[in-house]
Order: sequence, then structure tokens, then C-alpha cells
Amino acid sequence: MNNTYFTPGPAELYPTFYQHLQTAMDEQIGSISHRSQRFRDIYKFADEQLRTLLSIPSTHGIFFTGSASEVWERVLLNCVEHESFHLVNGSFSQKFYDYANALHKHAHVLEKPFGEGFDAADVEVPAYAELVCLTHNETSSGVQMRTSEMHKLKRKYPKKLFCIDTVSSAPYPDLDFNLIDSAFFSVQKAFGMPAGLGVWIASQNCLAKAERLEKNDALTIGAHHTLPTLWKHYKTFETPATPNVLYIYILGKIAEDFNRIGIDTMRKQTEEKARMLYKFLETSDTLSPFVSQERHRSQTVIVATTGTADKPKSSGDVMAATKAVNMIVGSGYGKFKDSQIRIANFPAVSIEQVAALIDELKK
Repeated sequence: MNNTYFTPGPAELYPTFYQHLQTAMDEQIGSISHRSQRFRDIYKFADEQLRTLLSIPSTHGIFFTGSASEVWERVLLNCVEHESFHLVNGSFSQKFYDYANALHKHAHVLEKPFGEGFDAADVEVPAYAELVCLTHNETSSGVQMRTSEMHKLKRKYPKKLFCIDTVSSAPYPDLDFNLIDSAFFSVQKAFGMPAGLGVWIASQNCLAKAERLEKNDALTIGAHHTLPTLWKHYKTFETPATPNVLYIYILGKIAEDFNRIGIDTMRKQTEEKARMLYKFLETSDTLSPFVSQERHRSQTVIVATTGTADKPKSSGDVMAATKAVNMIVGSGYGKFKDSQIRIANFPAVSIEQVAALIDELKK
């Protein structure tokens, strides 16, 4: 019997992945030239499907990288001359901030404890910060920042560039790309694919900033995958270097599958499964929601504390019990590895599968 993966990435493969992979193999997609018309058609198709799915306007380009982690570096090099600003409340938002320091940017930070979320009213962006770096869904702690709060913040600081990490939530967040300058994700989470492809969405405002910085001899915007180079090739649906053609093809097909369902329906399904999980956790004797504020609870990565003060229970025991019935949940992150579990609520996992997991956790 196959396992069902409720892990937050790599995660359960989307059901249609297998047929798309087989078609790609039959058509020898993995061997075609990235300078061929066939590849341009594949890129264009993926672009069109993602643009429809995420409501991306023509002012923004869609680029492919090796991973989402690469985009941390690309966006900081291309969009920050001196200062960036970061909201940090978990391990991955912390890494975005760490990358800025490693690249010798003057990185400002507003921190909250692990498991707590941000609202626009909490945030005062420093005057000289050029790029505001937000994490929609903190994979490590199960905290989300509502898109309405991000939009509110952008409206307060309209001249600053805003970049959103949507790695463990896209396509769920309804970002308004008429306000948001950049966002990025990778395919091994909610898009239900194996790891190996990052997607970077960036506006013409980001491009203009990169082109200006490129002229500054005292700075570097990188030697590989600079935004001006990516955009130059993007005009003809090409890439500067050989990309992961196979995964770009499959991503376009899965995005097409999502569009057939409809993004509004997918968001409602995500929220319904999240309601089921949180309702169970709130009534369980042995598990409880880690994030206390309901408005900050992730809809796509649910984090639960295992055991109670009176009855401590290792996350390993819970994980072993579900694994015995072919359901794989994720461990807590970092120092919470032994006291929390993480349950991915991605499109590849159905309402029926979530209900079955809840039944097992009740035991």
C-alpha cells in the first residue's frame, strides 16, 4: 500500500503528476533543446497557466530558477542597493534576513517569537529600506500573514518594493500583483511535484531597479540569472542557461489542472480541510494547535503540539503511529522536532484523506 504524505515538502505528489511525467517521457521532453521552438511553446504555456491561476498582470515576468532559496539571493542582489527590511517569526523568514546580511546589505528586522504572526498595524518600515521582505506562510511554525495585511502595508509604503515568500502556500494566497512587486515559490510543496524548480515573479519596477544597480560599478547584481538577463530572454520565452525543461513542462500541466478546478474552488477546499484539522486539534486531549491566534494560523501547514504538560508525548510516537497505517506527517522544525508535528494541507491531499488522518490521530 502506498503512503500518503502530509509532509510540508517534499510532499504528496499531485495525482496527475504521473500521467504528465509519462507523457513527457513519451515525447522525450527531457532531451529537447532549450533554444528550440518546442521549449518556447512549453515556457509560454506554463507562463499562461500560472498567469491565469495567480492573476499575474502583464507588468510582471515569470522566471524559472533552480530553487526558491536561489530567489532570496537574486531578489536581494537585483532590488537592494543598500537596505532591506524583513519580518521574521520563524526559521525561513530568518534565512531570508540572513541572506541579506551575507550579501552585505544593511538589513533591518522586526522580529516576533516563533509561532506569532504579523498584522500591518505592527509594522513601521524604516525610511531608507528599499525592499520589504515578507513571508506569507512560515513553514517552520505554521503562521500565515493575511494577504489583506500585506496589501494594506504596501498601500502605506507605495514607493517601496515588496517581495513575498509564498513557498509553502502558493497558489492559495490571493495576492494583488498590482500592488505586490515580487513573489516566489518552489514546486515541491503545494504544486505536488518533486523538488528541483523555483518560480520567481517580478515586476517591471523590479527590473528598472536592477538595471539601475547594474550600472553602478561599485555593486554586483550577480553573474548568473540577473533579472535583466532573465527578462531579456523571457521576451522570447527562453532562459539564459539550460533550465529544468521537464519540470517546466509538468508545472504548466499541473497549473492547467488547477485552472480546470478553479482557484476559488481550490481555496475553499484548502480552507475546509484546514477547518477540519483545527477543529480536531482544539478538541483533542493529546494534540493542540501551536499558533494561538486564529487569524495567524496557516491554512496550508498546520502545526500541532504533541502531548500536554501533564501528559507529555513525543512527536515521534505520533509519527510512528500514523506511519504504521501509511500516513506520513512531518516532524516539528528545529528545536520543536520532538514536541510538534506539521501537517501539510496541499491540493494533492483530499478531504477524504484528511478525514482519515484525523481518525487515526484520534486513536
